[in-house]
Amino acid sequence: MGEEDYYLELSERPVQFEKANPVNCVFFDEANKQVFAVRSGGATGVVVKGPDDRNPISFRMEDKGEVKCIKFSLENKILAVQRTSKTVDFSNFIPDNSQQEYTQECKTKNANILGFCWTSSTEIVFITDQGIEFYQVLPEKRNLKLLKSQNINVNWYMYCPESSVILLSTTVLGNVLQPFYFRAVTMSKLPKFEIELPAAPKSTKLSLSERDIAMATIYGQLYVLFLRHHSRTSNSTGAEVVLYHLPREGACKKMHILKLNRTGKFALNVVDNLVVVHHQDTETSVIFDIKLRGEFDGAVTVHHPVLPPRSIQPYQIPAAGPASVTSQSPVPCKLYSSSWIVFQPDIIISASQVLSESDRATLPVIATVFDKLNHEYKRYLDAEQSYTMAAEAGQSRSNPLLKRPVRTQAVVDQSDMYTHVLSVFTDKKEMPHKFVIAVLMEYIRSLNQFQIAVQHYLHELVIKTLVQHNLFYMLHQFLQYHVLSDSKPLACLLLSLESFYPPAHQLSLDMLKRLSTANDEIVEVLLSKHQVLAALRFIRGIGGHDSISARKFLDAAKQTEDNMLFYTIFRFFEQRNQRLRGNPSFTPGEHCEEHVAFFKQVFGDQALMRPTAF
Repeated sequence: MGEEDYYLELSERPVQFEKANPVNCVFFDEANKQVFAVRSGGATGVVVKGPDDRNPISFRMEDKGEVKCIKFSLENKILAVQRTSKTVDFSNFIPDNSQQEYTQECKTKNANILGFCWTSSTEIVFITDQGIEFYQVLPEKRNLKLLKSQNINVNWYMYCPESSVILLSTTVLGNVLQPFYFRAVTMSKLPKFEIELPAAPKSTKLSLSERDIAMATIYGQLYVLFLRHHSRTSNSTGAEVVLYHLPREGACKKMHILKLNRTGKFALNVVDNLVVVHHQDTETSVIFDIKLRGEFDGAVTVHHPVLPPRSIQPYQIPAAGPASVTSQSPVPCKLYSSSWIVFQPDIIISASQVLSESDRATLPVIATVFDKLNHEYKRYLDAEQSYTMAAEAGQSRSNPLLKRPVRTQAVVDQSDMYTHVLSVFTDKKEMPHKFVIAVLMEYIRSLNQFQIAVQHYLHELVIKTLVQHNLFYMLHQFLQYHVLSDSKPLACLLLSLESFYPPAHQLSLDMLKRLSTANDEIVEVLLSKHQVLAALRFIRGIGGHDSISARKFLDAAKQTEDNMLFYTIFRFFEQRNQRLRGNPSFTPGEHCEEHVAFFKQVFGDQALMRPTAF
């Protein structure tokens, strides 16, 4: 195809950075359009790069724990770093000012900070799970002054720096959005509005994800874009993007619908006032122009793509580094990669395979070995598939030369690698755990390169290794950026991690929702793995705890041979009985006599709940 066959291209000057790995955490600041690469918590260096920065900012900071979020204020005068769910640390980057850190704790009691946004060079907003707090930073005094706060339950948030508007997802379903506008030490609460979900939710759990929402300025007006995935039972031919106009004054109104006529994974950008929708499955993009006349039904205008789908123009990533080193050829960029992360209005970040400095000596050798093994593995899988298809078509009778492929010693499959290599490798205490994780991810990278489906037990091994070493932020990044593929076993493992890492519960529910898994099946899987408390938390989370079988859970609890777990589960159902029937005792129809006798035997008659009179 010639250049005239493409209408989208990537920038000639990409911002290149070291990929996220066990040593290096990567963050993107949507306000300054800066990428932060934080190595070892900042102790071995922080590098900040922006699209227009010829000279990146480099500095070191004391490693005071895992960095959750890091951003410069506008004009790069003050650095804010979040390391805990309660506080944000600040450092001045102003000449003649002390660089000694100062800290601000969120004011709301028992609140957890979800993130923060700079709205000017000295004004910052903390978003917590219980509201927002608007502060003025006083760098000379090294403290902050609270300007205004608002209490509201928050699921997630989104910031549009071009319009200084923060959008909060509220209510149980998450589809009521509350916008706030910031300007010159003032915070204005705009009218809240509701996103219409594709169908009435069957359960009272979060139904609107921030992945399906974007904010962008189009033709000078702020819009909220909702990517609506229609269910398979719908009569619609595919997904659509719904545009809500969000004015400074007045109510938000649904104005436009962009028809995509396809399903799958999408991402949104806005370029030159045109809405660009990328489709991963077909590796194409379509363009919409809301200024063009569409089909007006009296309420909204329906638009169709202005041009047929086309791929982004193929792109070569220039070699990074000094001129003496960059004589090597540019690397082709994998377009529409599953590792792409899209930011508004026109930013795409690709978590490309760039090795960390500390691992360059050994990881390439390991990567080469993995690639050679998986090359043979893939050849065997393809031959096996061809034979199976031919046999099913009856060709084996007519063609006596057709024989099942022989598995040679050169074929090492995932099960072999897991049992005899990777599991043994992760158990070696003397090996640096960050290097262990890097090797695991290198094997998964190689499988993906040869288009071999990664088995869930490899992803489970990665997660268990991350949890073992308390690398929860990296776990969150791997799941958020789909480095680890969705699967039911993986979701159940996440559910079981809730007591160690509370966000794992919502991550697992989101994964199960994407997999369209039946709730009963999830409970059965958890109970079969003796994750009794995780199963109970899950069923409570979807509001089904009043109708579940007490005997099933008590059976599972007893099988664990953990008496305190049995006590906890037994007490839960006693309290349920008291709440529903006014008496904690089990009815004959529940068939729990055996468990009541066991409870008395272990804990005594006096441990049974007594009826409470109201």
